[in-house]
Amino acid sequence: MPPSPHHLPSRLLTASSPSFFRRSTPTSVPRSAAAAAAVMSFSSSPHSTPPPPATVIPEADPGKLSQVLTYHNQTKHSMHKYARGPHGLDWANQPNPFRRYPSVPLLPLGGEDSSSSPLYQSIFESLPSPPRSLSKSSISQLFYHSLALSAWKTIGSSTWSLRVNPSSGNLHPTETYLIAPPIETLSDSAFVAHYAPKEHSLEVRASIPSDFFPRNLLPEGSFMVGISSIFWREAWKYGERAFRYCNHDVGHAIAAISIAAAELGWDVKLLDGLGFEELERLMGLHPYQDFPIPDKPMKGRIPDIEFEHPDCVLLVFPGELCDLNVNYQELCAAAMRFDSLDWTGTPNSLSKEHVCWDVIYRTAEAVKKQSSLEEAGFSNIEPFQGSGVFSASSYKGFTVKEIVRKRRSAVDMDGVTEIDKNTFYQIMLHCIPSGSGSGGKQQRRQKKQSALPFRALSWDAEVHAALFVHRVGGLPKGLYFLVRNEDHLDELKKATRPDFKWEKPEGCPDDLPLYELGRGDCQQISKALSCHQDIASDGCFSLGMVARFEPALRGKGAWMYPRLFWETGVLGQVLYLEAHAVGVSATGIGCFFDDPVHELLGLRGSRFQSLYHFTVGGPVLDKRIMSLPAYPGPDMDS
Repeated sequence: MPPSPHHLPSRLLTASSPSFFRRSTPTSVPRSAAAAAAVMSFSSSPHSTPPPPATVIPEADPGKLSQVLTYHNQTKHSMHKYARGPHGLDWANQPNPFRRYPSVPLLPLGGEDSSSSPLYQSIFESLPSPPRSLSKSSISQLFYHSLALSAWKTIGSSTWSLRVNPSSGNLHPTETYLIAPPIETLSDSAFVAHYAPKEHSLEVRASIPSDFFPRNLLPEGSFMVGISSIFWREAWKYGERAFRYCNHDVGHAIAAISIAAAELGWDVKLLDGLGFEELERLMGLHPYQDFPIPDKPMKGRIPDIEFEHPDCVLLVFPGELCDLNVNYQELCAAAMRFDSLDWTGTPNSLSKEHVCWDVIYRTAEAVKKQSSLEEAGFSNIEPFQGSGVFSASSYKGFTVKEIVRKRRSAVDMDGVTEIDKNTFYQIMLHCIPSGSGSGGKQQRRQKKQSALPFRALSWDAEVHAALFVHRVGGLPKGLYFLVRNEDHLDELKKATRPDFKWEKPEGCPDDLPLYELGRGDCQQISKALSCHQDIASDGCFSLGMVARFEPALRGKGAWMYPRLFWETGVLGQVLYLEAHAVGVSATGIGCFFDDPVHELLGLRGSRFQSLYHFTVGGPVLDKRIMSLPAYPGPDMDS
C-alpha cells in the first residue's frame, strides 16, 4: 500500500509554517530593522509532545543515560511546539565565528598547493600511492581542503564567509588542533597548534619535548587532529537543540578531514580509546574553568560559556600502512602529562552577552567518555574497502580539490531538476559503510565501516536512511529505505509499518541494500515533516537519517549519543560531495518534526530515532549575492 496523507495526522499537511530559521541559511544576510532589534526570549512552556514509552536503562550510569534521553525528548520539534530557543536573533551578540589566541604569533601555512589532485570518484576505489610525505605543504593542503575558508559572500552592506566544511546556520562551532611531530619550516620540535581558518595559519600553543612520547608510540609519518565544539555559537540561534547541531558538525568535520587526507594518500582513524580528560589535555583545553551550570536557562554576561568541549582526536597516517599499533595505555599516560607543558595564549571573547540553555551543558557532562584503559589498543585496522563505480558517466570529471572547495549548501531547490536512477544508485553506493565490489555487482554485507570516509569511525554502522524520492528518472516516486547495517534489517522490518513492501527496486545493484517501501507522491509529506520547508520537496530526493538509538545507548553508554550524530554528519558530508560531483547540490536540514517522522515509518518508542534530514537537487542561485575569494579576505570577523 503506498504511503498517503492519512498515514500522518491531518494537521501535518495543513498547519501553517511557524517563524523558524532554516539551519542552512547564512546568519549574516541582510535583515530587517525589526529582526535586528528583536529581543532575545525563550519559551518557558513544557514540551508538548508526549514522551515515548518508558525506556529500559541499563544499571551502568543510569543517571547519564536518563539525562541523554531527557535531552533528546525535550529537544524534539512537534506540530504543537518547537524545542525551546530564542524567539528572535540578538544580532548585537552574534558570536565571533573565529577563535583566536591573540598573543600567539600566526604561522602562515602558505597558498594553495599546485600539485595535481586525483579525480573525486577515484579515492573511493583506492587511496593514491605513494602517500605524500609529512611537510608544511601537505599539512597546508589537508586543512585547505577540509576546514579552511572557501569563499566570502556579499550583498549590500552584509558580508560573510563560507568554509569547506559545512555548519548548521553557517555558525561553525567546530575548532581544530594539530598535534604533530617536528615539521620542517613549521617547528623544530613536536607541537600543539590551533588552526585559524580565516588566516589559514597555525597558532602554536605548546612545544612537546622529544622524550614526551614513548618511542614508536605512533607510526612514522603520522600526526593527530583534535576537534572541539563551542556550544554557544550554535545555541545563540538554535537554543536547546544546538547540542544536536554541534555534533552534526563534528561528523561533517571528520568526513571533511578524511576526504582531504585520502587525496594525499593518508588514512584517518578515530582514537576512541581516549577519554574526555585525555582529549582535553591533548588540545590544551584543560585550563578552562569548569562551567557552573545553572538550574534553568539564564541570560547575561557569562564569558565562561564560550569554553570548548573536546569531542575527539583523529590519527592521520600513511594509507599504505597495514599494521597500525596504538597502545592506549601509553597514549593516555602521555596525554595526561600535557598539562605540564608550557601553554601559551588566551582565547578571544566571542560575545558580550550570552544565553545559557542549561540542558545543553548537563547533557555534555553526561556524554563525557572515560578512557578505555582496559583495551590494550589496536594493532590493525579494517582493510580499505573500495566502492566500485556503477555509473561512471554520472560524474562530471571533477577532481577532489574542485569538489571540496566548491561545495556549497543550497538555500533553495528549483523543483524541476531530475537525476536518473543510475546516478541515484551511484550516490547511494557511496553512502554505504562497507564498500561495494565491482560496481555493486558482488554481494558485500553492510555493517563494518571500512569504506571512505566512514572508516574513520570506530563502531559498526548505526544510521540508516528513509528516502523520499521525488524526481529520479526511471524510479517510481515514493518512500524508500537504505539499510546501512544489514544486521538490523529484520529488526527494521518488525519495527516499521506492516504494509511496507521491502522490495529491491528495478535495476538496483546487487550490493546496494536499498528497498522500496511504498509508491506515491511524497512531496507534501516530506515538506511538512521538515518544518514545512519547500527545500525538502523541491529536490530530486530528500531523506531522514534514522539511527538505531536506544539499543546503541544501552549497549555502549551515554557517550554514544553524540557519536550517533557524528555518523549522520559523515553521511551528510558524502551526500554533499556526491551531489556536487554529479552536477547538483544539497543541504542539511536540522529542523524536522521528530515523532511525526517516526509515525510515518510506524516506529514506536525510542528503538529507532530520526536524527538529521537532508535534501539533494537542483539549486536556485541568488544572483544578487556576489562571491569573493577566500584569501585574502576582508578584514572582518563574520
